[in-house]
Amino acid sequence: MPILPLLPPRPLRRPWTAAGAALALALSLFVAVPASGSSAASGCRVDYTADQWTGGYTAQVHITNTGAPLSGWRLTWTYGGDRRVTSAWNATVTQVGRSVSAVNVAWNGALATGGTADFGLQGTWQSADSPPTDFALNGVSCGGDGTSPPTTPPPTTPPPTTPPPTTPPPTTPPPTTPPSAECGSAAICENFEDQASPAPAGSWRFTAPDCQGTGTAAVDTAVAHSGTRSLRLDGRAGYCNHAFVASTADLSSVGPVLHVRMWVRHTTALPAAHVTFVSMPDSSQGGKALRIGGQNGALQWNRESDDATLPAQSPVGVGLSKPLPTGSWQCLRFAVDTSAPKLDTWLNDEQVPGLHADGVPTQDVDQQWLSRTTPPKPTALRLGWESYGTGDDTLWFDDVVVGSSPVGC
Repeated sequence: MPILPLLPPRPLRRPWTAAGAALALALSLFVAVPASGSSAASGCRVDYTADQWTGGYTAQVHITNTGAPLSGWRLTWTYGGDRRVTSAWNATVTQVGRSVSAVNVAWNGALATGGTADFGLQGTWQSADSPPTDFALNGVSCGGDGTSPPTTPPPTTPPPTTPPPTTPPPTTPPPTTPPSAECGSAAICENFEDQASPAPAGSWRFTAPDCQGTGTAAVDTAVAHSGTRSLRLDGRAGYCNHAFVASTADLSSVGPVLHVRMWVRHTTALPAAHVTFVSMPDSSQGGKALRIGGQNGALQWNRESDDATLPAQSPVGVGLSKPLPTGSWQCLRFAVDTSAPKLDTWLNDEQVPGLHADGVPTQDVDQQWLSRTTPPKPTALRLGWESYGTGDDTLWFDDVVVGSSPVGC
């Protein structure tokens, strides 16, 4: 699922202790290995930067391929102490004993010569140790000169002599949303890897905006687009079976174009009756929702205040939309212009003609939609299921990004 960089917020800084004197560990390794004729890298550089506090740490890993182009990568290394990886983002990370392996996800496997990839991880530790030095890319060593980590904190962040009186040392891992190279300054960057409980928590909360039925939401550890977790919604048919998980992020200042990218998977074809699986409260509609879901078996936008649809629900209009395939992960992207009544939608990076409003009314597409000229102003994001008649479905959501810049699949 291609996703492209911007820098995430740094994890919360922790009070300094003697045991965690290396708050920022920085290690940069480089080697040019002679070409071996295999598919492995002929050269690589790894920058490993860690923030740690008593009992826990996060690390950002930056790979530079200095050898032949790669269609996929696997980075391995060994920890010298008792560090344990508990979660990761932008790579699938596994650990056996002290040996760690990170494999690319679907969107960041291709590395041209000079190309880079970034991923991050979070973990625990009890005994202090040195940073890893034995990185290997696709089985070829990236070398290492045993560079020692800094023994003092960066000059711009001097360690306090005593812990801040109002901020005692935490005993739990830091960020609610791990940093991700694809997200930059995005308002939402979520892969659900930090959801440790069966029920959504933290920056995601269950909600039934109008009325609640038997639909449920959970964090699923058996199905995921990347990593080990996703958000699962079991939607039920019948009016008032509303079940959503809402982000606590305020989207009112995102723009002028609000870009959303998510991966979604579901089990049952979109029904003939109207259903919704993404709902965004819209201040231009007095809080009523801008919704994307389906009708007549195809994807559809719906505006709650006047029940307008995009495309029009004529045979021609429906034919210009697309169904949402079942049983596999689909990349859904859309762009909402908050300064003009314009809207665009892509499924797996292909524009959907019937889900395109360009400001010029087109019969069977956006003529009805553009009867309202007030630009939408989404303020929040809700993922779930809302049925207005028939249609049970189980859906999974993963790798959700919302911001002012587009993020591809």
